[in-house]
Amino acid sequence: MTSHAADCGGSWKELPKVKLQRQNRLRALSLGAIAVSGALALTACGSDDNGGGSKASGGPSSSTNASAIKCDSAKGQLLSDGSSAQKNAVQAWVKNFSQACGVQINYKAGGSGAGVTAFTQGQIPWAGSDSALKPEEVTASKKICTGGGQGIDLPMVGGPIAIGYNVNGVDNLVLDAPTLAKIFDGKINNWNDPAIAKLNPKAKLPDLKIQAFHRSDDSGTTDNFTKYLKAATPDNWKYSGGKTWQAGGGQSAAQSSGVAQQVKQTNGAIGYFELSYVGDGIKAVSINTGAAQPVAPSTDSATKAIADAKVVGTGKDLSLQLNYNTKADGAYPITLVTYEIVCDKGNKADTLPTVKSFLNYMASEDGQKILSGISYAPMPDEIISKVRTTIAGLS
Repeated sequence: MTSHAADCGGSWKELPKVKLQRQNRLRALSLGAIAVSGALALTACGSDDNGGGSKASGGPSSSTNASAIKCDSAKGQLLSDGSSAQKNAVQAWVKNFSQACGVQINYKAGGSGAGVTAFTQGQIPWAGSDSALKPEEVTASKKICTGGGQGIDLPMVGGPIAIGYNVNGVDNLVLDAPTLAKIFDGKINNWNDPAIAKLNPKAKLPDLKIQAFHRSDDSGTTDNFTKYLKAATPDNWKYSGGKTWQAGGGQSAAQSSGVAQQVKQTNGAIGYFELSYVGDGIKAVSINTGAAQPVAPSTDSATKAIADAKVVGTGKDLSLQLNYNTKADGAYPITLVTYEIVCDKGNKADTLPTVKSFLNYMASEDGQKILSGISYAPMPDEIISKVRTTIAGLS
């Protein structure tokens, strides 16, 4: 019971009502009823929400069928590191898996770069990354994936990158790739610009300066947002891209939370961040992709966009090439995918059973089901079925 409280980052003192009920009933309740009380206490602990929203809570864990989780030979402890974009998803999975299998998993979420480096140096058995392995990283992985193995990418988590804005009196806003590129490159500077007005004929756009905010720190969110701009409107976005913001103009803030805070408190502001930051003074832009209707960011619309992606990895690698120019109805194009990185073969014998078991749970129907409730997009069936097959063959 005490270890369950620790999983939530605290002690029973953080749950006084549960503790009081437990104390009052110790003499009257059976051991089985006490176990149920412990499960309720665990459910009351919400996951740490990167996005500042209320969606990332203990709800998904309480609805998970723990008996359906296959522990196999999982045991002991696992240490991992990597993408902070998938932090809340991994925390929810860890909570459920640890409860069912008694395994301790510590996912540090120190960033994709840190995770890949730790993996290729043999410090951790798997890592999370919001970008697929680069050729030089695959080469480095061959030193720790013994017997001819190498690191591979397993797409596990999706999510839309929302374009959030704060313009008094404008509750619905539609933009397209060229207009977005010009806004974030400082070439469109006012909200009543003709290009914006053309996309929003019914909106009362104010004569107000646009305050565009971008990330000041290296960011996978920046990388994926600018990948979209490069692919969807190359004539208007001439930058090479990457995790560092390159365009001139605009204002910067650290982390998605910093960008969202600036947008929230600034009339006329616009920025990009994970979907969970939308709300509480921040509205989301719908994107005109050429489909029948503009598409708003959501877990469903992100999954539809990922379904239009192609697997471009070779061998057992399942890295994806997203179609940023998708015109599929209901597909939101500004979407990222985070990968779990593991050796295809040559994994360490002492951690392989636990890694396989945990990855199997993440990719399972039950594991994917909880994602939409915490602002993530489940992988499309065709892709996640390939992930499951690949995990089964890890050695």
